[in-house]
Amino acid sequence: MQPDLVQNVSRRDWLRTTAQAGLIVSLGRSLCVANAADDKPYGPFKMGIQSYSLRNFKLLEALEKTKALGLGYWESFPAHIPADLAQVAANRKLAADHGVTVGGFGVVHFTKDHDANRKMFDFGKALGIAYFSADPDADAFDSLDKCVDEYKIGVGIHNHGPGHKYGPISTIAAAIKDHHKLIGCCVDTGHFLRSKEDPVEAAKVFKGRIHGVHLKDVKNATEFVILGQGDLKLKELLKELAAQNYSETLALEYEENPENPIADIEACLQAVRKALA
Repeated sequence: MQPDLVQNVSRRDWLRTTAQAGLIVSLGRSLCVANAADDKPYGPFKMGIQSYSLRNFKLLEALEKTKALGLGYWESFPAHIPADLAQVAANRKLAADHGVTVGGFGVVHFTKDHDANRKMFDFGKALGIAYFSADPDADAFDSLDKCVDEYKIGVGIHNHGPGHKYGPISTIAAAIKDHHKLIGCCVDTGHFLRSKEDPVEAAKVFKGRIHGVHLKDVKNATEFVILGQGDLKLKELLKELAAQNYSETLALEYEENPENPIADIEACLQAVRKALA
């Protein structure tokens, strides 16, 4: 009996020890996954904000609020960072000091004036951006072809909603068809919804030529709302952008409540994190 008892006790101890070890490994893996999620709450995206969302705040305060929101990227509204070469280095450093990379700038009006366009691209190069969101004149494209090729900075045509010349998907697609691949679309999801167009379809149409995304939600083509409360198919959009390896700034743009937008912006960001989960 005694040898069997020792053998049984040993087996029980071994099973208990193995179970404990498995629990520790499982907990370790869970913690690693949790930490990874904490480190990259927005998955593969450079999650940021179109600083127009913070238009009622001066540059320094807007950067402080961006940092507090846990965001590291801007598409800068021109009122925050003027298109001025004399100021650009200081403003770029101020943003960097707050942990913010300015990935885009706009919305910019381009014309056929090539010298003026090159000055804007000189500014963009000094700011270190990847793209301009833009509202170009119809006769600006020959100049823009040369500028994007020289500077390697993209131009995303910003769809401004119903009634605008760049409201429909088809109009933008026709405008860029025979031009440089660095000329494409800045997909403003809210304005596409206002135009009764599907932002997910827009992302598919402009695959490889998406230069900037303005992430916003609209209900019934009329009312700007917090992300997840409108008609935007947020999960589907993020899946499509991820499948395309979209690498430029994913800029939340919240246009409502400009005097005190932070709680609403936080709710929008929570919707993004939930969709990505």
